[in-house]
Amino acid sequence: MSEQDEQDSTHMTSGAAGEAGQAIPELVIISGMSGAGRSTAAKCLEDLGWFVVDNMPPALIPTMVDLGARSQGNVARIAVVVDVRGRQFFDNLRESLADLEAKHVKRRVIFLEASDDALVRRFESVRRPHPLQGQGRIVDGIVAERDLLRELRGDADLVVDTSSLNVHELRAKLDAQFAGEEEQELRATVMSFGFKYGLPVDADLVVDCRFLPNPHWVPELRPFTGLNDEVATYVFNQPGAKEFLDRYAELLHIIAAGYRREGKRYVTIAVGCTGGKHRSVAMSERLAARLAADGVETVTVHRDMGRE
Repeated sequence: MSEQDEQDSTHMTSGAAGEAGQAIPELVIISGMSGAGRSTAAKCLEDLGWFVVDNMPPALIPTMVDLGARSQGNVARIAVVVDVRGRQFFDNLRESLADLEAKHVKRRVIFLEASDDALVRRFESVRRPHPLQGQGRIVDGIVAERDLLRELRGDADLVVDTSSLNVHELRAKLDAQFAGEEEQELRATVMSFGFKYGLPVDADLVVDCRFLPNPHWVPELRPFTGLNDEVATYVFNQPGAKEFLDRYAELLHIIAAGYRREGKRYVTIAVGCTGGKHRSVAMSERLAARLAADGVETVTVHRDMGRE
């Protein structure tokens, strides 16, 4: 917690979250698409020591935070799972978030996302209807839910695309983000990808490396990946490659400082080339190293490497 947050907490009135001087719980709101893994995320945080409440009406969230503040430190971190099944429900959530912000409660929103195809497969596999499909199809419910959640997704602090993740991979991703919560630093995921496989839906920033010559067309480099020294040397010997890395690293330094000031703790930087095997992998590794040297806790993921 920053010095300013501590001052805000100390001067909080009883109407904000308990009596003055009481510790205000840290709050995480877990939301997102039905079938995208909200329950798994909740169980993961519960295993990490969070007090988890499932399906709480949004209007009661400030009350829950107030009760946590009166627990004498026994409830220091609260995770609330909410879904949006109607316009009034969403309006209540928006009002609750505004109320928490006005009372200087530290809160974050995790939004779990998945592709339409992945969500349809999951609902069909458990033979359950989508909560918003009514008399229509599963895909109709998904479309309706996306529309209702659009604004919340835009305001989320962390968006996780679970389309290609199994339960264990999702838990590992959340473990990496929430383990060691005493560290209040920015955390970054640098993800290489192939444009031919589609943009990562959870990307905050997208980098396009297709302006560099493709090692795929060099026969002796084609079997290798950007993790091999031969490929990385080829990529960064191309005109503009090193300059691009230097300039973009400088830009990320500015962005990271701004994210810290705004309280944003997670950022996903997607670095793309045609197939996600050579250029994007090499550039991702170098960018991740620059971020780490700049004090940003960094994880590197190569989404499409080995896919072809």
